[in-house]
Amino acid sequence: MIELQTPAQIEEMRPAGRFVAEVLTALAEAADVGVNLLELDALAHRMIKDRGAESCYIDYHPSFGASPFGKVLCTSVNDAVLHGLPHDYKLRDGDLLSVDFACSVDGWVSDSALSVVVGTPRQEDLDLIATTTRALEAGIAAAQPGNKVGDISHAIGNVAREAGLKVNLQFGGHSVGRTMHGDLHISNDGRPGRGFKLQPGLVIAIEPWFMHTTDEIYTDPDGWTLRSADGSRGAHMEHTVAITPDGPLVLTDRSM
Repeated sequence: MIELQTPAQIEEMRPAGRFVAEVLTALAEAADVGVNLLELDALAHRMIKDRGAESCYIDYHPSFGASPFGKVLCTSVNDAVLHGLPHDYKLRDGDLLSVDFACSVDGWVSDSALSVVVGTPRQEDLDLIATTTRALEAGIAAAQPGNKVGDISHAIGNVAREAGLKVNLQFGGHSVGRTMHGDLHISNDGRPGRGFKLQPGLVIAIEPWFMHTTDEIYTDPDGWTLRSADGSRGAHMEHTVAITPDGPLVLTDRSM
């Protein structure tokens, strides 16, 4: 069932969005050459505990996961493009790191992701992050009341096509509320004017993710981490967005 929140409930969701934004900002600042992925997970774990929040990931066990996730972050490095399971790996100069984080504060969930380059960047990685960011911004701009889910998907896909990128349609955005993954799926490409009508009170996670030269993925032996089929790197950007009568409200805005 796709749920709509009242204006009062959307206000109640703001603290979760702010906290998720704070954690991702702290993680982006902490990510450096020599930092272990397990250290990043431990930092997020401490912040969750200090806030009295609840992880959405530790016990998460969907059909595509080999076992309960067991960590509080997804840390995807280089050709690991989604659902990266934190493990004993020290970040190296030039690594492309994507971090995905969702948690519940006072019973409300927010979900967000970002990609950063650790140390000395490759221009193609910076370009990929910039394209993924533009796609997220385009998707948010299309999240207007009265539009359709397909308008968001089409806006994201247009940015990818203009950059010469292929789009994987297996994983994308979703509705958000009391749980992390609601019933509404938001593909990263699609036809405008199609799908569920966007209404005030709908809260969604919009999350474009692209790879340099492929749209094919496979699952790592850890049972969770998704890697590009050809070894190319990936970038992932995500925000939790509420549809309001005045337009989209980004609950996980990190610029505030």
